[in-house]
Amino acid sequence: MAARLNPLDLYDVRSLLTDEERMVQDTVGRFVDERVLPIIGDCFDQARFPKELIPEIAALGLLGATIPEEYGGAGMNGVSYGLICQELERGDSGLRSFASVQSSLCMYPIFAYGSEEQKKHYLPRMSAGEVIGCFGLTEPHGGSDPANMKTHAKKDGGDWVINGAKMWITNGNLAHIAIVWAQTEEGIQGFVVPTDTAGFKAQEIHKKMSLRASVTSALFFDNVRVPDSARLPHVKGLKGPLGCLTQARYGITWGPIGAAQACLKEVIDYTAERILFDRPLAANQAVQLKLADMARRITTAQLLSLQLGRLKDAGKMQPTQVSLAKWNNCRMAIDIARQCRDILGGAGITTEHGAIRHALNLESVITYEGTETVHELVVGRELTGINAF
Repeated sequence: MAARLNPLDLYDVRSLLTDEERMVQDTVGRFVDERVLPIIGDCFDQARFPKELIPEIAALGLLGATIPEEYGGAGMNGVSYGLICQELERGDSGLRSFASVQSSLCMYPIFAYGSEEQKKHYLPRMSAGEVIGCFGLTEPHGGSDPANMKTHAKKDGGDWVINGAKMWITNGNLAHIAIVWAQTEEGIQGFVVPTDTAGFKAQEIHKKMSLRASVTSALFFDNVRVPDSARLPHVKGLKGPLGCLTQARYGITWGPIGAAQACLKEVIDYTAERILFDRPLAANQAVQLKLADMARRITTAQLLSLQLGRLKDAGKMQPTQVSLAKWNNCRMAIDIARQCRDILGGAGITTEHGAIRHALNLESVITYEGTETVHELVVGRELTGINAF
């Protein structure tokens, strides 16, 4: 008789990974099981980011995992980075958000657009978790139209003076540096701004019902003066921040798979033990149909992200492909988390179980770095050649 399939990997996607990729997944998975899951429900309740885990996350090579070793990174491939995101988000979206912002939105632009001096000065310390970054693009008046940026930087002798505000900034009150995008006379440019610069202020956002185990901030710039050496010299225009977002969104296609797997596993275990009308809840057809549909959608998402990762590692990944996977996989995960919360009944509304926490977190994940509608329109534009934004 054939062995039972892994309920969280029905298509044996793991067999398509290299030995190194499997090792990365196992290492991060162990860290999540041993260090994250025992505390993360309480962190969510207390609205506390577990910053005590940063040194361990750094020691595992999870910050700037794809950055070359010469700059302190781990030199991993794109699939390995995706698996890191998947396992971290199996723990909590807030933890994956921290790593995404540090790696894809802060270290990547310094690596891709920065000077050699900037790379050598910042990247090794960022990989080590000694310097934490945040990414200032979204503004209070809206995030889906970044070309309508109000924050501006004006040249003053050899310096730049930045004025404006940014909103919904992950890591804002943790960060030592901010990657700030601002309008200049030569178009949008990026600046590496130390957060102890005069005129810089970060204000933590409270009363959140989502990403509670994550730091979210508003940033304010009141005549913040930085030297020209703080400017990222190798990019101008929206392609700078959008290039960063493509990297981060790629990781976000993997993350929700982990959240969905966590919810499915919890519910498979729960329905096997929960007795209702003299039989396990799992023996109910309605429950089995729901579980089967969850497994189908997780499998689809796994294959989408793996192929996206292979395209990325071959240098062929296109932003539209990232949009398709971000849209599909976030929708998959939030639907599964909600469905799992329902199957758990009254118990499902407490953080003793993970489903409600994942469902609430995924409200942010499906919104940030391109709302579902924005990604649908990106795919629509690719199909028709017409921009309907």
